[in-house]
Amino acid sequence: MAEAERIIGTPDIPEAEGTGGEETGSPAEETPRAGGKRKIAVLFCVAAFAYLLDLVSKLLVVAKLEHHQPIEVIGDWLKFEVIRNSGAAFSVGEAYTIVFTVIAATVVVVIARLARKLYSLPWAIALGLLLGGAFGNLTDRLFRSPGVFEGAVVDFISVEHFAVFNLADSAIVCGGILVVLLSFRGLDPDGTVHKD
Repeated sequence: MAEAERIIGTPDIPEAEGTGGEETGSPAEETPRAGGKRKIAVLFCVAAFAYLLDLVSKLLVVAKLEHHQPIEVIGDWLKFEVIRNSGAAFSVGEAYTIVFTVIAATVVVVIARLARKLYSLPWAIALGLLLGGAFGNLTDRLFRSPGVFEGAVVDFISVEHFAVFNLADSAIVCGGILVVLLSFRGLDPDGTVHKD
């Protein structure tokens, strides 16, 4: 009877008996935790890269292109042209700059909280892009003129028959598309997959 209980018992019993418990019990406890930390590191590395790329590009275009003629990259189809946007995409809602600032700050907080349950590499990349992009435009709204919470975002990539945008906007859009694709595939941020 004791032998039967030993066979049916929990996986912790071999560890107590010293028969390879370190190999069966320890990784099961440490791997998810370590994997989660690695995914969080990926999230913040992607966010930092997206943020720094956006920041450096804005510093360059403000210093070199603002108050100058647009630079044609591919004719009229793609140009570098600096504008200050106090609204959202397509310059919508320019009278509500503070609202967009609060939304961007909320996105940053939500992603930071979600990171604690993150065990999926694709989700880490997606959330990193969203976080870096949100931080990029939030920096403009906090520190650029006309003032704190009312700053105008620097946009400079002009595509014909489309909006003028920046690299932070691109990161947000790419991150958002990736989130939608992951959701359609049933992959959750914690690494679980569901088919409904």
